[in-house]
Order: sequence, then structure tokens, then C-alpha cells
Amino acid sequence: MPDPSLPASTTPVQDYLDRPARGATADHLVVPRSLAQSMPLRWQQVFVGLLADLHDAYAELPWPDYKVVPSRWERLVDLDEEQLQAAGYVTDLDAEGRLEYHDAADQPIPDPERHKVLAPIDDPLPRAADGRVEPRPAAPL
Repeated sequence: MPDPSLPASTTPVQDYLDRPARGATADHLVVPRSLAQSMPLRWQQVFVGLLADLHDAYAELPWPDYKVVPSRWERLVDLDEEQLQAAGYVTDLDAEGRLEYHDAADQPIPDPERHKVLAPIDDPLPRAADGRVEPRPAAPL
């Protein structure tokens, strides 16, 4: 039986984010502000405390500004011109007049029907300025 005084893991954030988690990539975690601001008051208080500790502990690092772009994985052939450009792809006609897809290095994409890329989309989540987003009640423990 595990000892309850010992943590189940010494890397719980990594463990949680290494599995599929909304807003998580290999290097970053994005928390939509509208959802964070809509959490119950106690959650917000705990969350703000954790953020303050994080920012204080790493204040000396040269934090960049981030541009977060809502995106989802789409088949290359389903993108419009604007999405193609934002994802770094272009189309051209080959010698026979067929549509050909090229990446940023001008290399042709051999199977564009199956090639998936992270493409920008309109944000499906409400903006923070839109007000509170009512959370779904948590499941009982």
C-alpha cells in the first residue's frame, strides 16, 4: 500500500500535461483568460497565488511576450488561402494543371489529402470581455 505522506509523483504537472490536456503543448500551457476568470472564487484565489509564486520565483528570467493563436489540426486540402499562408504553405499548379501544395522550403507535399497541419481558426471560446462563463459542476470525489 502506498504511503499517503509521500507524493504520488515528484513531477505532477509534467505527468498531467504529458497526457492529452486542453491548452497544453510540449513547451507551453495556455489557460483561456475568460475561463480562468469564470472559475469559482476559491479556485481563482488559489490560482492567483500559484501564478504569483511562479512569477516571483522566475522573475529574473527574460520572459518574452507571447502571441497565442487559436488553432486546430486540419488536412492541408481543407485550408483556405489565409490559413495556408499562416501555416506556411502555398499552392501552385503543376505542369498538368493540378493543384500542388508546397511547404515554406518550397518542397512539394506528396500526399496533401493526408497531410495535417496546425491551422489558425476563429477562437471558439468566449473572450474575457464577454463576461462570466458558467462552469459545469465538478463530479463528486
